[in-house]
Amino acid sequence: MIQTFSTENFHTLCDTLAAQDRALDLILKTHGYPPMWTRPNTFESLVHIILEQQVSLASALAALNKLRDKIKKITPERLLSLTDEELKACYFSRQKMVYARLLAEAIQNKTFVPKAQEKLSDSAVRTNIVALKGLGNWSADIYLMFVLRRADIFPPGDLAAVNALKQVKKLPKDVDPEKLLSITKRWQPYRSVGTMMLWHHYLETRKKPSAAGEKIKKAISL
Repeated sequence: MIQTFSTENFHTLCDTLAAQDRALDLILKTHGYPPMWTRPNTFESLVHIILEQQVSLASALAALNKLRDKIKKITPERLLSLTDEELKACYFSRQKMVYARLLAEAIQNKTFVPKAQEKLSDSAVRTNIVALKGLGNWSADIYLMFVLRRADIFPPGDLAAVNALKQVKKLPKDVDPEKLLSITKRWQPYRSVGTMMLWHHYLETRKKPSAAGEKIKKAISL
């Protein structure tokens, strides 16, 4: 059965994990409930994920907003109509131009159908995502969590989540990655919710009471 989270059960799942894990309980008591970060199942959301690769959330959001300003609605057809120079002016690197165009073509020719992913297992969705050039396991994790709201995902390639886990568990920086995965396995079948609690801790402990922290949160959820 496909496990998902929703506005109806999100806080309950946070409470369930907090009751099982003292570190998560402390996050909840210190920072409150995390935002339930989600995105619609659209081409735009997938482009956003591409733009987020190996750059700051703020930089990715700036590129996405620039693209929105240029073509208004982000669709495969409109993105494919842009020249290299126009995409570069929207802060796309040459590599990300290639990835976004190939994604647009895959959706146009129906080799990848976003709506169809909603009925597939997590592993099947992952297989379909990583088959797209430029989209790897981290992209699949973000898509599964934010877009499909799958409840049991932990992204080992996400530095913010990993560093937050090391911090709340008081682990050394060079801890074995398998140790981290073994910790998150205790949160099954709600690892996505535990990850959002980690992100919440990461953001709250690094921001000042200013618009900067809100901008980062907005970048995640858009």
